[in-house]
Amino acid sequence: MNQAQVYAVDKQVYGIEYFAIVDLLKRYYDALYRCDTDLLATVFHASAQYFTASSGGLLHLDMKTYFPIVEQRISPESSGEPYAFSIDSIELAGAVTAIARMQCSMLGKDFIDLLTLIKLEGEWKIITKVFHYTVHTDKAILPTNQN
Repeated sequence: MNQAQVYAVDKQVYGIEYFAIVDLLKRYYDALYRCDTDLLATVFHASAQYFTASSGGLLHLDMKTYFPIVEQRISPESSGEPYAFSIDSIELAGAVTAIARMQCSMLGKDFIDLLTLIKLEGEWKIITKVFHYTVHTDKAILPTNQN
């Protein structure tokens, strides 16, 4: 196989993985938008970790602790919030490792999520969620006409 063939194969594989990751990220946002922990469980690895320091101190949760918090929320969907998120970047670090950066506005806050992804048994999962939020201002970080 020459260099051009290797590049073409890599580009094709990257495209397939890219779209699989986009699908994962859409399901992730859908789960948060609906406060659907059954769907959320399909996108997070069971050992996933959740981190933020936006409130001034470190908040670190595992999924066993995080999911009940999501279940207790009033969903953005039921309160009529616009469905709006953006995927800023997806970077594959190898065949089974990737990083995604997303933005959304919900629950009175503007979020930037940095998600580390792994592919196990043919499926992409979020293994870490590190995020920053700011309290919502009158202008959201996203237009409401996005995905």
